[in-house]
Amino acid sequence: MNVKSFATHRVAVAAGLVLALGCVVSAQASATGPRTISGKASDAVTHRSGGSGAKGTVAACSQEVLGVSAVKEPADSKDARHLLLTVQNAGDKKCNVYRYPLVRLGAGRTTAPVIKESDPNPGVPVTLAPGEEAYAALLVNGPMDEYEAKSITLSLQGRKPGSSAGKPIDVPMPVDTLYANDGQRVTYWTTAPGYALDFIMSK
Repeated sequence: MNVKSFATHRVAVAAGLVLALGCVVSAQASATGPRTISGKASDAVTHRSGGSGAKGTVAACSQEVLGVSAVKEPADSKDARHLLLTVQNAGDKKCNVYRYPLVRLGAGRTTAPVIKESDPNPGVPVTLAPGEEAYAALLVNGPMDEYEAKSITLSLQGRKPGSSAGKPIDVPMPVDTLYANDGQRVTYWTTAPGYALDFIMSK
């Protein structure tokens, strides 16, 4: 083999080595690359899944989507000691009402205490589809000194105990004046008005 042929042979061998090394690097990149991308893809999927889960979570009802009313029970009663509070989901998505309404009558110092045994499903919120209603019964007074109340304010609780959902709601008065006192009580939310009223009508 002459010098020229030997040089040509070395160049060919070197080129072959470079090509072989390139294939190994390429193979390693192929082996490690997808795992890195897959890891990122997995993170992205997890993130999207979390986002999807967040979208799937039912939000707390707020004053922005609820219609609210109060009526005497029974409707032909002379006084207004027993009221049925109704909220209706006027929005286009499901929403939850939690625990019981925080009701303040007139200039009352505190909100109406809850009747603890009136919770139909302890710890479970009432989910309202569009157009559906939830109810809470309100005992306005008991056998004690009374004060005049010319307003009813209702606040909604949030998902966490002690939290609120939205702003206070002014409830239309069923009569011009209510005569309230410290005997007032309210029930938990329920989808069965009769169930709620059972806790106050005998009082």
